[in-house]
This record gives sequence, structure tokens and C-alpha cells, in this order.
Amino acid sequence: MKKNKLSLKVLLGYGSGDIGGNLFFTVIAFWLINYLTDEIGLSGTLAGLVAMLGKTWDAITDPAVGFLSDRTKSRWGRRRPWLLFAAIPLGLAMFNMFRNPRIENVWLLFIWATISFMALSTFYTFVNIPYNSLTPDLTKDFNEKIKLNGFRMIFAVIGTFLGAGAAQPIIEYFRNKTIGYMFMGAIFGGIMTVFALIPFFSVKEPVLKEIPKKRENIFKSYLDILKNIPFLLILIPWTLNIIGITIVTGTLVYYFKYIFMNENLMTQAMIRMLIAALVFIILIIITSKKIGEIGKKKIYFLGMSIFTIAILIIFLFGHKLNVGFTFYIMIFAGIGFSTHYVMPWSILPDTIEYDYSKKGTRKEGVYYGLWTFVIKLGQAFAVFLIGFLLDVFKYIPPKKLLDGMVQPASAIFGIRLLIGPITAFFLILANIVLVFYPINKKRYQEIQEKIKRMEKK
Repeated sequence: MKKNKLSLKVLLGYGSGDIGGNLFFTVIAFWLINYLTDEIGLSGTLAGLVAMLGKTWDAITDPAVGFLSDRTKSRWGRRRPWLLFAAIPLGLAMFNMFRNPRIENVWLLFIWATISFMALSTFYTFVNIPYNSLTPDLTKDFNEKIKLNGFRMIFAVIGTFLGAGAAQPIIEYFRNKTIGYMFMGAIFGGIMTVFALIPFFSVKEPVLKEIPKKRENIFKSYLDILKNIPFLLILIPWTLNIIGITIVTGTLVYYFKYIFMNENLMTQAMIRMLIAALVFIILIIITSKKIGEIGKKKIYFLGMSIFTIAILIIFLFGHKLNVGFTFYIMIFAGIGFSTHYVMPWSILPDTIEYDYSKKGTRKEGVYYGLWTFVIKLGQAFAVFLIGFLLDVFKYIPPKKLLDGMVQPASAIFGIRLLIGPITAFFLILANIVLVFYPINKKRYQEIQEKIKRMEKK
């Protein structure tokens, strides 16, 4: 059993790589739509379309990169070369995304924003898919995977802290918000570059045994893994939860800006939620063996139920009570949110091992490519839905508000609906599907025994 234990160097070195990934995710989820509407000047629908097109392109590239990383051969392994060569372009693309081009023509501005976001998403894929695909390579132990992903998600929370907590102070440090956004892009781009390189230098890829088998083309590979029922039964809930959470995070800045008339309160609310999430992620790591016995599925189900209750409470009472009440509910939401960070990422490798036990071919990159493909389609749908519904509910971008004008009551109600019932619909549907996920610790041990017998032949 000792051979399965991961060193502190690996836990910290690999885990720290998720700072950049979650920094990217948070900034895009929290700020992209607001940046495109309130700073660049696009309409809600066009801003949502930029995000949707960029995310759709991002999703399309994920399977290709996953497939190619499975087949990459180098002295550094299959995954690490991608981290090395994509790290700097990723940072530069982040800087460019938040550099206002000051284009007057709305359609040229739309084209610039779309191309810039597509470029940023492409380099993010070059780093993120190979990085994720390292997870099942590093340990086969059921409980160690909880610990590995727990360490990783501590750093993920730190990345989220930076995106949610540091973005606004950086922007507002400068009197000119355009310069503030540019510096935010430069600083965050640099951080993303550094933390893409750390796993390259601190983690050595193990050489894994694989049963010789005829190679499949990319389309056959992806069609084949769709036959893996346990994989589908975690993929669907994760994607639905991503849609819901993207709607919440993309709408929060509007909620605090127009419900409490102070968008700066969003940062305070997010810090409270993330501190609660961080505390409970640490508890998950400490109790990883116990959680393995209880069941990863049950913990994930409970956590997302807590998060759902929290956002419905905010919808029903947040606008009627003071902001302190909303802050307390955000702390409650953070308890549930912690499971979204850890559980699906520790469940996914189990489904990959299940497939390997059946087929004898390792396809980690293909799995993680499809995993992020559907996630990003979900994100694309969510951000487009935000922009579209803002327009449906008559939201007026600040640059178009005349002196003395305020947002119409319909826009305020639309923002509340996005935060509450619309998000809850996706989260509840996710939990319904999750109930049917079949792999527990006992079943996983049976899978590992089958793999050992298969590899001895």
C-alpha cells in the first residue's frame, strides 16, 4: 500500500498547477460578460454570444488536445511538454483579452472580442487538458485520489480567491478602469504562466503499463468512451452543476451592483464563501479515508443540495434583508461548494480505471478532453443565457443609462431569477442523475483486482 502514497512534493507541485486554471475560470465566469457590456460596450446578447462562441471553440479543441496528448512521446512524458510550451502564450493571451482595443464599430469590436477569447481559450486548453490528464497517472489508490484532488482544490480555491478577490481592487486601483483591466490581465496572465510551469518541473510522469491494442482514430475513441455508463453518470451531473454555478458567478456582480447598489460587496461575499469552502476542503483531505467509506457520490450529492438551498434562500430573502444576511448565506453555500471542487475530480479517474479494466487501453487524455468539452459547452450555454436573459428582462448597460435613470424592475427581477430558481433547476437535475452513479469503494477494489490479473497475462 505504501507504494501508492504520494509525496508532499508531488501533492504540492501538482496541486499548485490549479491556481492558474481556476484563476482563469473565475475571471472569465465573474468578469467577462460584465467587462464586455460595461467596459467594452457590447450589448448583453452580443457579449453572451462572444462568450458562447469562445467557449464552443474551446470545447471543440479539448477532445483533439486530449487525443494528441495521449499519443505524445517525449523525454518529458506525454503531458508535461504541453505545459512547457503553452505556458507563456497563455499569459500573453490573457493580457490581450482585457486590453480594450477602443474600436468604435460594434461589429468589428464583436469580431475582435470573439477572436481574442478564442485565442485565450485555445492556449488554456493546451495547458489544462494535459494537466488534468496527469491525475489518474499519479495514483491508483481510491483514497489517495481524494487526497491528491483535495490538495489540488486547495490551490484551486486560492486561484478562485485571486480571481474573485483581487480582480476588482486591481481594476479600481487605477482611476481609469480601462488601464485597470489591462493591468489585471497582465498580472493574472503572469500568474497563470508561472503556475502552468510549476507542475512541469516538480512532477515526473510514471511509466504506465498498457495492454497492446490496435490504435483507434479520434472519432472512434470518443464514441467508444460514451459507452462507459459510470463515466456518463458523473459527466452529466458535473456538466449540469457547471451550468448552474456559471450562471450564479456570472450574475453575482449584477446582483450586488443593483440589489445592494455596491458591486464591491461581491468580492466580500465571495471571500466568505471561498473561506468556508477552503476549510471544508481541508476537512475532506483529513477525512479522505472516512469519505472513501461513506462514498464520494453521497458527499457530492449532499454538498450540492446545500448549495442549492443557499441560492434559493438568497432569491427569496436576500433583497428584503440587509447584506449581512446574504453574507451568512454565502458562507453556508461555501460548505456545499467545497464538494464541487473535490468530489467529481476524484470520481472521474475511477471511471477511467473501469474502462481500462474492460478495454485494456489507457485513454486518460480522451476522457479529460470529453470531460472538459461538455463542461465548456455548458459554460457557453450558461453565459449566453445570462446575456440573453438580461436583454429579455430589459437590462440597460451603464454606459447607456441616462442621468438619473436606474435599472427597470424587470431587470432586477431577472437578475434574482438567474441567481435563484434558474440556477436551482440545473443543480436539482444534476443530483437526480447522480443518484444512479454505481462505483463505490468495494466496486473500485474489484476493478483494480481485475486490472492486476489482466496485466499479468
